[in-house]
Amino acid sequence: MTRPVFVGGVQIGGGAPVVVQSMTSTDTRDVEATVAQIGALSEAGCEIVRVAVPDEAAAAAIRQIRDRIRIPLIADIHFQHRLALLAMRNGADGIRINPGNIPTEGIREIVTLARASGRVIRIGINAGSLEKEIAVRHGGPTAAALVESGLKTIRLLEDMGFEALKLSLKSSDVATTIEAYRLISGKTDYPLHLGVTEAGTLVQAAIKSAIGIGTLLYDGIGDTIRVSVTGPPVQEIGVAYGILRALNLRQVGPDIISCPTCGRCEIDLAGLAGQVESALGGMKRHLKIALMGCVVNGPGEAAEADIGIAGGRGMGMLFKKGKIVRKVAEEEFLPVLLAEIAAMCEEHSPDDR
Repeated sequence: MTRPVFVGGVQIGGGAPVVVQSMTSTDTRDVEATVAQIGALSEAGCEIVRVAVPDEAAAAAIRQIRDRIRIPLIADIHFQHRLALLAMRNGADGIRINPGNIPTEGIREIVTLARASGRVIRIGINAGSLEKEIAVRHGGPTAAALVESGLKTIRLLEDMGFEALKLSLKSSDVATTIEAYRLISGKTDYPLHLGVTEAGTLVQAAIKSAIGIGTLLYDGIGDTIRVSVTGPPVQEIGVAYGILRALNLRQVGPDIISCPTCGRCEIDLAGLAGQVESALGGMKRHLKIALMGCVVNGPGEAAEADIGIAGGRGMGMLFKKGKIVRKVAEEEFLPVLLAEIAAMCEEHSPDDR
């Protein structure tokens, strides 16, 4: 088990549930846009958010942003250590630094303030900006090179008397990412932040993240995750929780089961599934929802779910916990299902949505 660290009020490591993170794509200096995007991320289930801090104006904006959001905020720092100092003074709950582009004396100043103010530091090792001497020694940004960089920086910060750390070793290559985290997990007990960097647009990012992050989580490695998507960052949250649900690590949000359809399907199942998924975005309660398009596997699959529809041309059956509730006309599939789900959430807790 890794040791615990606390980012704001959120525990990472130490046996806590795997924490879901994301990063804003807005200009941090645009306070209104950034706060709005963080609000959307938080509503979707994001538990910690990171913002880019490219200059002093962005660091200054953190004070206004932090006052208006409900989740912990991490400042992402490259090259200029003084921006990390400004970000912490303006309320950032933690700092992400890349040792490949910040000199030792700059790191020392960051550590001094972080220790005095109770902030957490993530050592963010990235294959694209590895220290040159390490990359040359290993013949490139290999898994072993990433691990060497991570352990070197951990020792540096420990020598400075600082241990409120978490670590990431990210590559755009899935196999390298998996190997690096497997290697480092046996050498340190600091919490590990998992992610496949530069993973691409939604489908590619989901594939790479499910393989990379999912494999490591299945191995028992990882304490917090960020799925990287080229596109609206709120898309990352659904993929992240999908990975966690698939591994039975966290039961949060709707788990929609729908068949791939075949020549027996007599309803627009893809359209129905898309409408249900869209309507339930941000729902916190875990429900297994089956949407089945024929009478072959439909009733059996729907019977295994908390609630579901097994549909045929013009008519279908609404199921709950393995029992038929009633027949439903095809045009009523969506409104009836959503009404029933809303009632189930209300029975469970008024705060589930």
